[in-house]
Amino acid sequence: MLDQIDFQILNILQENGRTKRNVLAENVGLSLPSLSERMKKLEERGLIEGYYAKLKKKGFGYDLAAFVTVVMDSSKNYPKLTENADKNPNILECHSVLGEGSHILKVIVKNTEALEKLLATIQSWPGVTRTITHFILSTSKETSKIFIE
Repeated sequence: MLDQIDFQILNILQENGRTKRNVLAENVGLSLPSLSERMKKLEERGLIEGYYAKLKKKGFGYDLAAFVTVVMDSSKNYPKLTENADKNPNILECHSVLGEGSHILKVIVKNTEALEKLLATIQSWPGVTRTITHFILSTSKETSKIFIE
């Protein structure tokens, strides 16, 4: 069971994952060893998946982003699709969905030529019959933070 202090810790870390443990301990009213033990338990329970830097994609030349809907002929090929998506560094997200298509991929590439190659790669995967691509023109909100209380 999580308590208010756990919620405070998680909310602070979502805002700034680089918050130093001594500062975090002070903000939630715990000693450093108590805070470290709580964080260890949150990690062991899988509630904290990791700590990482969010990089600016355009700063590395990734000028195009898109959502690619994948239409497949059979669900028997889903495991291979997700395996291929996991291995491809240009695919940031892979979601199994209901509605049109079976999966939606969020992809980034450096230019239209790279997108054409990526789409050809995806379309060559077993069971993929077609793709539908939606270019992302701009993003007004993108977050991985979740509301907890």
